Amino acid sequence: MESVVALFREPAQVKVAIEALLNQGYQRNNLGFTMLDVVQESELASQTGVSPEDGAPAGAGGVLRGAFIGVLGGLALTVPVWLLLLIIPVTRIYQEGGLLGMLFGVLGGAGMGALFGALAGSDSGDYVKLMRQFGMPARVAEGYYQSMKNGHILVFARGQQGVQSDEAVRIFKRTGAIDLDSAIGGGNLSSQRSVH
Repeated sequence: MESVVALFREPAQVKVAIEALLNQGYQRNNLGFTMLDVVQESELASQTGVSPEDGAPAGAGGVLRGAFIGVLGGLALTVPVWLLLLIIPVTRIYQEGGLLGMLFGVLGGAGMGALFGALAGSDSGDYVKLMRQFGMPARVAEGYYQSMKNGHILVFARGQQGVQSDEAVRIFKRTGAIDLDSAIGGGNLSSQRSVH
């Protein structure tokens, strides 16, 4: 199987592209799209009958990243207070309480950060990891994800290598696929093909 990926600005363009692919013999289970606006994603899925692609689960990376950010946040909030307690002579007797405040700030920040990191990873997943599973280079996958954050929509078509994939590329270009350069300001791809 070969995957062809294209980037679109508007859901209406995606709808036209998916209908054209279905008319060319693609099966609905070999087509997919993804976008970060869940309301529009749901509407587009119901209009086309094609299921949206979810990002790959973020896993432990999301939890650890959240915990790390939480620790930094806890320190950023508590260290200045502790330093003020040390600097002001009258408040130096409270410096041990400031140290305990830092400890609880770090522990609370790590716990809350890990929790929110796990929730964020289970909600939206990792789209870069998803695109890497299609065989896309990391730099290109990150560019496509950046364009998704800018409101663009990715469409995936999986088909037999050769003629069917060439037809998908032609359909994508004809229905308004934009290149990565115009979406994020770097690169020059209007579609990305990979064999898997």
